[in-house]
Amino acid sequence: MELYFSEYFKVDIDTLDDYGAFDISVVSDLPLFVDPFLLFNSTKPEYQQLHEDIIQYLVFLRDKADGNLDQGLIDSWYRFKEVKQNWLGFTLFGNEGHALGKDFANALHGSLSSILSNFGTEEITQGSHLEKLCLIRGGVGRDSISDFTTNLIKKYLLEYTQAFAREHLDPSQCAEFNVTRVSFNYTTETWDTARYYLPALRRDYVLLTPIDMLTRDETWISYPDMVRRFSQLPQAVPDEQIRSQINNYFRSRLSPNPTAGESRAAAEATILQFPQLVDYYIRFQEEQGDKAESISAARVDETRNVLVEQIKKVLADLEARTDFNEKSWTSYDEARDRVLAFKQYVENQDGYRLINRAGQPFSKETEVQLFFGLIWCYTVFDINREPNNGRGPVDFKVSYGAGDKSLIEFKLASNTQLRRNLEKQVEIYEKANKTHTSVKVIICYTAEDQARLTKLLREMKLENDESIVVIDARSDNKPSASKA
Repeated sequence: MELYFSEYFKVDIDTLDDYGAFDISVVSDLPLFVDPFLLFNSTKPEYQQLHEDIIQYLVFLRDKADGNLDQGLIDSWYRFKEVKQNWLGFTLFGNEGHALGKDFANALHGSLSSILSNFGTEEITQGSHLEKLCLIRGGVGRDSISDFTTNLIKKYLLEYTQAFAREHLDPSQCAEFNVTRVSFNYTTETWDTARYYLPALRRDYVLLTPIDMLTRDETWISYPDMVRRFSQLPQAVPDEQIRSQINNYFRSRLSPNPTAGESRAAAEATILQFPQLVDYYIRFQEEQGDKAESISAARVDETRNVLVEQIKKVLADLEARTDFNEKSWTSYDEARDRVLAFKQYVENQDGYRLINRAGQPFSKETEVQLFFGLIWCYTVFDINREPNNGRGPVDFKVSYGAGDKSLIEFKLASNTQLRRNLEKQVEIYEKANKTHTSVKVIICYTAEDQARLTKLLREMKLENDESIVVIDARSDNKPSASKA
């Protein structure tokens, strides 16, 4: 069972720790991201230089950002593939993530030629920041910022990994690779290709990433955080007249009794109308920068301790079972068995800490699916995520040949459409996928969730249905397994 770099390449975990590299999975991405602020705020000269190199490239783009720039050059300079070889991100069952495509490129180009035309010459902040590109409009998340950063520090990561490979790996584990888009040549205004000696994995190479570049949640400078802290931003504007204009504009966007959503929309519109607020937010984060490293380190360490170490235990338990060999084992049996293993992981180990932070669940069910997907490594069954048959996606399909298929669908107990889903939606999915078996997984984050779900299942006479697996992901009723 070779799930992680240390296992696959037979490297002692202490060797990786001493080198400062994270022990990545080699079968599925882990939800960690490179945070450029950790480069900016680092005391390491090489990290500070990396950040300066990133800003140099963005200033180059700013200087080239006019409305007549050829689309081919926009594609070459702005569009990047995900550096999948670092095995970080949101991809399930592999590392084939999404590229920074045409929409991202055109939006960035447009912003640099207009609202971000002062990029690189800011006066309010201590320095320039890549993250500023995502603060003007929402929709550019930590994964995009991380992908962009990773592409721009790719040469460093290649050299970092090559040095480790030469010192700690056997030659049989490595190979020479021609790597494209390693660094940007400002003379020719093109990307250079170079050759590196790297760990080899299934006809591709692997990149190691230093732990102290990584974060798990949003980057330190992020759009969601800026909008959450909007009320603090106008106060930082020293010009009283402009401050009054900002507050007046914000109030003009609100109804007499605004909802939380309306307040958020008003904040977003105000930031777009007064973009200098972005720089005041960045300065605020710079001033609080000493917290960024410790917070990111704690979250990354938690990911390693809980996700990596506990998943190893779950997989060991699954591998040790004998049921598959001793009796007829169907896709439904496999699906339910893995779901029950995940339930055990969340309820009785520390797994709940990854999908529930102080009672606040992840906003997207796909993040829960990502963690669940890790325990599907090394199974004889085919497992696919969200097959779409024209009637909407289902979370997972498990199959063994053409005639044995089962579905797994995740839902949150807080979902207001849960009753409808249990009554109709899964039946539709089953019919579309030509199967009659499915496992419904319902995640509870609070005591209220549990009470509401218990009542609902009783009303629907489903409380004893073995195809419905309820997972208690509450954080207020569990001792830490790591302290037990």
